[in-house]
Amino acid sequence: MNPIQVGCRLRYEIASPATLLLNLSVALNAHQTTTDESLEIQPFQKAEECAVGPLGNRLLRLSVDPGQLSIDYRATVELYADEVDSTDIPEAVYEDLPADVLSYLNPSRYCESDKLFRFASEEFGQLAAGYSRVTAICNWTYEHLTYTPGSTGPTTTACDVLLQRTGVCRDYAHVAISLARAMGIPARYVSGYAVNLQPPDFHGFFEAYLHDRWFLFDATRLAPVGGFVRIGTGRDAADIAFATIRGEATGTSVEVWANEQKGDHPILDSDNVRTAVSSA
Repeated sequence: MNPIQVGCRLRYEIASPATLLLNLSVALNAHQTTTDESLEIQPFQKAEECAVGPLGNRLLRLSVDPGQLSIDYRATVELYADEVDSTDIPEAVYEDLPADVLSYLNPSRYCESDKLFRFASEEFGQLAAGYSRVTAICNWTYEHLTYTPGSTGPTTTACDVLLQRTGVCRDYAHVAISLARAMGIPARYVSGYAVNLQPPDFHGFFEAYLHDRWFLFDATRLAPVGGFVRIGTGRDAADIAFATIRGEATGTSVEVWANEQKGDHPILDSDNVRTAVSSA
């Protein structure tokens, strides 16, 4: 697979002293590495990198004074996702789940899986267990929701989205995560950069734990999972918001990109990528 150049350019107007927590940095794990990486902050501010959560999400923390603030992040990433035949992937046996996976069965801030047990059982309970059932959950989410930018906000939950039947990428992921958990399948939220996403933006995928590893899915079908560069992983988007601000700061512009470098091994279209294994 060819290297991928990712990055973002953020602009803020700071009205009073503020602290910003930013999830922008590419995650470092066995399935992706950076060959170069840069962060530029104008005016210059010292940024502290904090490893947050069990997977060590690379959170940037910076304290800023009033005025204009510019943040530019860039990285070149090599992906090493495994691909396996999805027809051979069963669901995990509950008694054999690793301890660090168990929490991803529980309801969370945006994923009220406990409220959706009956609904999920009626829709998916008769389906064959395994990768195909998670695919069916993604298909249902895609077919029953309308992707509408700006239709939801920071308090919108999976149940809210199911009632209004519209949302954005994080909402699609929250719905799919909730339905998977309701069926006893561990699932978690993943944020990142996505090749071929239009318009370019930060994107929300999700992972389901099947057999003995995590598998990546995108219920929006807006980008190929083979071109997804992970930023952070959590129970839902509350764990990995790309910006958390304490103080008076207003975002004035956001630019995000994820471009595959030309080469002999282009990223496959999403229909041709059977499974991207993305265990962190």
